[in-house]
Amino acid sequence: MPYTYILRCSDGSYYTGWTIDLDARLKSHNSGRGSRYTRGRLPVTLVYWELHQNRGDALRRESAIRKLRRSQKESLINKTNGQTPG
Repeated sequence: MPYTYILRCSDGSYYTGWTIDLDARLKSHNSGRGSRYTRGRLPVTLVYWELHQNRGDALRRESAIRKLRRSQKESLINKTNGQTPG
């Protein structure tokens, strides 16, 4: 089952993505192979994740989270960390 996740980068910025294997994806980011954005901002820390029923839901949620303001992302991180949406 796919996840949508938020990483906190070493510069304090946030990166949002989706994956099937959360542990492997986090390792990939921290090894410099995850994404171009995170490569220059290592190390990254997983601060939020949601589990979804299918890939489409995960992609839609990723897009919605990316559109949020920083304060909204921080509120989401602080309020519902690790819970399934809904």
